[in-house]
Amino acid sequence: MRGTRIKTRKRNIAAPLDPAAFSDAVVLIYLDNAGDLELVAKAIESSDLNFSRYGDIFFEVVFIGGRTQTGSVKSDEGERHPYSIIDCEPNREAILPSVVYIQKILRRKPFLIKNLENVTRRFLQSLELFEESERKKLAIFTALAFSQKLSGLPAETVFQPLLKDNLVAKGIVLTFVTDFFNEYLVENSLDDLIAILRRGKMEDKLLDFLPPTKRTTECFSEHFTKAGLTALVEYNEKKIFEVKLKEIKEVLTSQVTEEINIDEVIETVKQQVKDAKLPEIEVVRVIWDGIMDAVQWSGKNQQQNSNSVLRQVKTWAPLLNTFCSNGKMEMELMYKVQMQCYEDAKLMKVFPEVVRSLYELDVLAEDTILHWYRKGSNPKGRQTFVKGLEPFVNWLEEAEEEE
Repeated sequence: MRGTRIKTRKRNIAAPLDPAAFSDAVVLIYLDNAGDLELVAKAIESSDLNFSRYGDIFFEVVFIGGRTQTGSVKSDEGERHPYSIIDCEPNREAILPSVVYIQKILRRKPFLIKNLENVTRRFLQSLELFEESERKKLAIFTALAFSQKLSGLPAETVFQPLLKDNLVAKGIVLTFVTDFFNEYLVENSLDDLIAILRRGKMEDKLLDFLPPTKRTTECFSEHFTKAGLTALVEYNEKKIFEVKLKEIKEVLTSQVTEEINIDEVIETVKQQVKDAKLPEIEVVRVIWDGIMDAVQWSGKNQQQNSNSVLRQVKTWAPLLNTFCSNGKMEMELMYKVQMQCYEDAKLMKVFPEVVRSLYELDVLAEDTILHWYRKGSNPKGRQTFVKGLEPFVNWLEEAEEEE
């Protein structure tokens, strides 16, 4: 074979013009340097090998020690070296040097980034062809790649290929991501992990990693609790809880907007709350949000906005009354009204009127209003709201004295 010559530590090799010869030449660099990745990187940098043409093959050599057979992840005939990622021990100390090595190669040959992505995606889609210990090594490598912010490995490249039905059904994906999560969280926070999942479009689909027969919140919690990932379990439960709240609010807002019969709305909310197992305190908050989201606002017209809110409160008071069944829930509703009026400038002045209306409609008791006025703990806008509510409170206290 004719071609230019390249320098290695021990000998010169003609730059190959076919995949098999390229693979053999890279393997030879590993062997000549006894797997010392510092020396291998230097030899690769100074070589004349056609990496732009055979980038995928280069990473096959890095990952499994040689060129893969067509349609397989096993080494093809030809030279092979024993210093690949799947030949390492399954721990971070053994695999981290390969991550650092790849980062060096990519800095010098950034055009190889796409090849790393190609090979990673292909191997992850073929996880069932690897031995269990090899899959663990790939999981550790992938986690360390993200931890070290390795170029050329977008989150979607990792997570989307994993969602092949056969991989998920066999539990291979669940084991892989469990190893990945555990390794990544050694040096990174849960927030960092969630950010990766978000980029990989998996933040809201964690249950998709479980086999279909076990795709429940309970199975998710049981598995990852046993794996020592309680923080992830708590995050997932919170996320599911938020999704349920959002669904309830959207349905409620739709029914309120369409002016569905109030008795029907009450029954719908009761059933949703029962199915979602929501605590009372969250129910009160989501009902108020659902009702207010259906208000038709009038831009900067303060009086029209006030009238719209009061009309909505009057119309849907029976719904609020159904779930404000005790003083604690009434106080929660007051705090909810306070926060909305504080956060929405167009409602700052309507707070006293809303409270008075809720009192007249038997949603809020006198004791609740007086307790909020005297001892309310939420400071947001409190001074303004207390001052605005003062005339009504004086009236309540005078009426109480007369009785």
